[in-house]
Amino acid sequence: MALADVKQSATEARLAALSLPEGGCLSVARQAALSRVQTLGLPGRRDEYWKYTRPDTLTAAEATQASVFVTDEAPMFDEFDRLKIVFVDGVYNPEASDDLSLEGVQIDRIADICCQDIHWAKDLYGVLEARGQSPVARPLAALNTAFAQDGVAIHVTGKPSKPINLVYVHSDEASDAILHHVIRVEAGAEATILENGPAASRFNKCMEIDIADTGKLHLVRAQGRDHERRAATHLFARLGTESVFKSFTLTVNGILTRNEAVVELLGDDAIAHIAGACVGDGEFHHDDTVFITHDAVNCESRQVFKKVLRNGATGVFQGKILVKEGAQKTDGYQISQSLLLDDDSQFLAKPELEIYADDVICSHGSTTGAIDEEALFYLRSRGVPADEATDLLTLAFLAEAVEEIEDGEIAAAIVARLEGWLSRRR
Repeated sequence: MALADVKQSATEARLAALSLPEGGCLSVARQAALSRVQTLGLPGRRDEYWKYTRPDTLTAAEATQASVFVTDEAPMFDEFDRLKIVFVDGVYNPEASDDLSLEGVQIDRIADICCQDIHWAKDLYGVLEARGQSPVARPLAALNTAFAQDGVAIHVTGKPSKPINLVYVHSDEASDAILHHVIRVEAGAEATILENGPAASRFNKCMEIDIADTGKLHLVRAQGRDHERRAATHLFARLGTESVFKSFTLTVNGILTRNEAVVELLGDDAIAHIAGACVGDGEFHHDDTVFITHDAVNCESRQVFKKVLRNGATGVFQGKILVKEGAQKTDGYQISQSLLLDDDSQFLAKPELEIYADDVICSHGSTTGAIDEEALFYLRSRGVPADEATDLLTLAFLAEAVEEIEDGEIAAAIVARLEGWLSRRR
């Protein structure tokens, strides 16, 4: 069977297992997304941006079962005063969630919007995802737009007094969750979104973020610790003049995680920081794929990704900075680094720059290495046990990524959780 036929068959099998939500103001966007999936076909290993990651289990008609991870530790971010929105296996749970009322923000369920004829999210749902299909096809994101049954629409009009926390609970070993969130930040508004939890055995999530002039959004994600879960997440962001978007993602455990981010800086003096840290052990494959476009003057972007891998774990980073003609005074920075704690693990990197303006400062770098033996010897010579010394150097290695979190208390909570996880692995 020809490669194109194999891809088409896999796509048809996946689509046949899903039901397209009907009616409501999002129906046109869903139909358009379905057409994109049918035209593009779901990703295969021969696709350029999937050559390091096998998409088979993400595109199969049925999700591979994953055992639910049981732990006695408190869920991430429980120590913070926040508005909590809980999804269990991809379905909103009102009993476990807080009241959705909060000053400076309007929150609605995607499932409720589907029953309405008019809603502000109609002008955003699927729009940024569709823009993000060029120049690189992202059919799993289009699949999400077409079939997501739930999610939230968050309209930030002021400065909420506390973060909004999206909590994803995995309870069914065969769960196959698809969630879609849309976020609109108005001019001068500012909010923090927290995400945590493994969500499902297989998780497909899409988040579209539109930030108006002078708006600010901070996103901090802690992807769940379930050992057997698989996830594909997609983040699409559009930034206006003097707007700010900062995102940090922490990943620990899981068999397969693919995090994609597509960011467009369309207004002058915009700032976008995308950062991630992962700790992988054994049968662990983690892929960060980032595409940042500078299409305005005097904008700043940072990509900072750190991966700690051992016992045969695999890390992937594919990052691109595109500077369009006329995007002068661009400041683009990209760094991807891995710390390999044994000879069996591997890190695969593909950093890229494409520049069509002449007054820019852009740099990228990628390194792979082992624990610094001199630093390890220094700590050991002062009485620090080998495992504890390795953990200290691991945290120091991850620090640059964690420092991208602007809120010091949230950053400290991330570090504390990392310290606990590392100490229990000894």
